[in-house]
Amino acid sequence: MIMTKLEIDEIRVGAVMEATFWANPVEDSRFKYRATHLDGRRAPKVVLSDDVRIQPGVPCLVRIEAIHKPERADHGFIEAKWERPAPFRIEGVWIDPSVAKKLQILLESGLNILLDGPQGCGKTTLARAIAESLGMEFVFFNCGAVVEASDFLATIQVRASASGAPVTDFVKTDVLLAIEQANESKDKRWLVFLDELNRCPESARNALMPALDATRRVFHPVENRFVKIPDHVQFVAAVNRGREFSGTFGIDAAQLDRFAPLQMRYPPPPEEVKLLRARHPSLGKELVETLVAIADAVRHAPELGQSLSVRATDEACVYLEHPLMSEEPRANLPEVLKSSFCGRFSGRWDDPGSDAGAVWATVTRVLRERGEPVA
Repeated sequence: MIMTKLEIDEIRVGAVMEATFWANPVEDSRFKYRATHLDGRRAPKVVLSDDVRIQPGVPCLVRIEAIHKPERADHGFIEAKWERPAPFRIEGVWIDPSVAKKLQILLESGLNILLDGPQGCGKTTLARAIAESLGMEFVFFNCGAVVEASDFLATIQVRASASGAPVTDFVKTDVLLAIEQANESKDKRWLVFLDELNRCPESARNALMPALDATRRVFHPVENRFVKIPDHVQFVAAVNRGREFSGTFGIDAAQLDRFAPLQMRYPPPPEEVKLLRARHPSLGKELVETLVAIADAVRHAPELGQSLSVRATDEACVYLEHPLMSEEPRANLPEVLKSSFCGRFSGRWDDPGSDAGAVWATVTRVLRERGEPVA
């Protein structure tokens, strides 16, 4: 869901709203702290405070004290005062309560975070939600495309010159661009998400080591110099583990030690039902509960060598709420699951000796137990 920008008439003096403040980059300002979002939406004016109880990077509830120059879109500011700590939450994502506490501490401390969990449990969604919730710039980087160490920061492209001779260009990656922008802009924070970190070779990951420890710098492959990584850049990495993941490489102890690891898991069935119904409100609760019950049974099937992601249940909901299937969603559920569930495993759904066939057997068993049609 894309959140719209707040209008000035949606904010009133005395209202209590949530904000995350950072150090105000304007040195001669009487306000020490600055925020850009209120209640998760971009504010129409910068939000300023000099309340000493504010902790940079820690969400809090503030009371709106004044709106300066409300009639001007290009001038003025919103003055706020600390009210109380904000409850830690990330909208649209389920997090284990014990993990949520650790996550809040790590985000406040600025430490590098490693999200370790099964495929499709919501690692990328969580990282995006964190950035959106805290008003951070989100940078996604696919580590599976990395072959050499320099690929983290620049890629090589060969083109033909006017004379036809080959010319080599270095193209900066989003990671390097974010680091450069962060060095120029002190009023924003960046969350650099390194997806599937264990899909790139160990030797290539070594290029990131100085970026992830106290050194906090990387070698600029285009300009042949070292670049400092500011404190307002935070790295979050994700790894998938298990024998079902091909093309993965081990992460050695020295690399792991650069991160604070957090173990993630699939949401419990009631929480997954809530998430899916929030995304697909036209689907009935009983239908979604059946879908999640089947997914949960597949995830706990001992004979299967891999699990089933939340993306699979979300995909099934997309099918079921489409006009082509929405008139009879219960009758269409078995056919949908042949693709969305069985199709993610090796073999065919109608081959009992294959993994896909084992998934289909689980699907039909749960459908019968819940009194649903099987076709």
